[in-house]
Amino acid sequence: MSIHEECGVFGVYSPKRENLASLVYYGLYALQHRGQESCGIVVNDDGCFTSHKGIGLVNDVFTRDDLAKFPEGEIAVGHVRYGTTGGLTLSNCQPIEVNHLKGKLAIAHNGNLSNALALRQSLELSGAIFHTTSDTETIAYVITRERITAKSIQEAVSRAMDKLEGAYSLVMMSSTKLIAVRDPFGFRPLCYGQMEDGTYVVASESCALKAVGAAFQRDLLPGEILTISADGIQSDRSHCGQQERRMCIFEYIYFARPDSTIEGVSVHDARVKAGALLAKSHPVEADIVIGVPDSGLDAALGYARYSGIPYGIGLIKNKYIGRTFISPGQDHRVDQVKIKLSPVESEVRGKRVVLIDDSIVRGTTSGRIVQLLRSAGAKEIHMRISAPPFLHPCYYGTDIDSCDHLIACQHSVEEIAQIIGADSLGYLPLEDLGQLCAGQGYCSACFSGCYPTAIPEDTRKDQFEQKLSQRKKKEG
Repeated sequence: MSIHEECGVFGVYSPKRENLASLVYYGLYALQHRGQESCGIVVNDDGCFTSHKGIGLVNDVFTRDDLAKFPEGEIAVGHVRYGTTGGLTLSNCQPIEVNHLKGKLAIAHNGNLSNALALRQSLELSGAIFHTTSDTETIAYVITRERITAKSIQEAVSRAMDKLEGAYSLVMMSSTKLIAVRDPFGFRPLCYGQMEDGTYVVASESCALKAVGAAFQRDLLPGEILTISADGIQSDRSHCGQQERRMCIFEYIYFARPDSTIEGVSVHDARVKAGALLAKSHPVEADIVIGVPDSGLDAALGYARYSGIPYGIGLIKNKYIGRTFISPGQDHRVDQVKIKLSPVESEVRGKRVVLIDDSIVRGTTSGRIVQLLRSAGAKEIHMRISAPPFLHPCYYGTDIDSCDHLIACQHSVEEIAQIIGADSLGYLPLEDLGQLCAGQGYCSACFSGCYPTAIPEDTRKDQFEQKLSQRKKKEG
């Protein structure tokens, strides 16, 4: 088991007809770090939806010819996926499209519902037929059912929010509107901006706005429904303030790109701060501080600045290899470490090294990196982690569904250091997390075990496939 990003969502509303597919393509490219399993784009041409989805990276799924086949349009939505619920199949690629009595809907989702299984079972018992194993389809079903009697799509979404629990940042479009929604806790980021020609852009991170030339306007409020149409932009805040803000703290530690700003806090600055806090809480005499590319680099810079130990580039990353956390299995992950990172021997040979990374999950990857530095001649290796130990499952979009394979649940800090081959090991103190997000409300349940929502009875990420398997066995 390993830690994965959840997903990235992107939406565009243009006051004039234009080639929106290319714009969404570049937006998804900027969000590629949030999901590398699959991606998709849906363009709305005067109520006619045209889509292209596939398994793989953005530049693999969308060729120049694929983009040329999209019509000009007024609204478009896109998605990059790492699936925490549901398998890697074409049917689970997003955005999900729905045709119903009141029109069409395309929806892209970032996060995880904590009550997805209960909602799905209730819908199935009432006659609903599902075509995917993703909880995004459950969201689409709930919204569609409400739309049958609601006066507008916004009202349907508002009603649906009363039934949804957990994390959901949504970008969706009807035949005439682009709608962005953030759950009342604000677990996952969502922001919007505007281009010089008046085009509105909604994205998971501000880095995607910059990539397409849109000026950042603001983050959506937790619980907010933002609707963009020919009538302008409207904000429904009836669900705002119902819960305490609970942004996922791991967005600052690992998920988000360092050039993004979330809730007014620079992700880069948050990681530099984490490194400084590490240096304060876990000092050590050393000759050089290095970070594990990419998410460990900013924290390494912070550690070096606070400690006064020189910062260096001790590991080089093969930039054509995706994040190890996105790998589909343990064998693939180990193989990728061998070719993904290479030590700079002249920087580490004969030196006492402080090695900074964002997390330790099973310890396999960390052990391999320590071994690489040992083979390059490092005299000592002191590992520092810019997050507390993972001790609990996450139900809000991070792929930690049990404690079974979390090394910190089975071993002490000293034992983990010995297992990975480090001379010492130190984690960011749990009480320091609030300093990363300027004291704003955050979720640290995977570290602390304090959950802001009810814990689901069935906590397995592949729960729908397992339910189907159980049914087949009974039928057989």
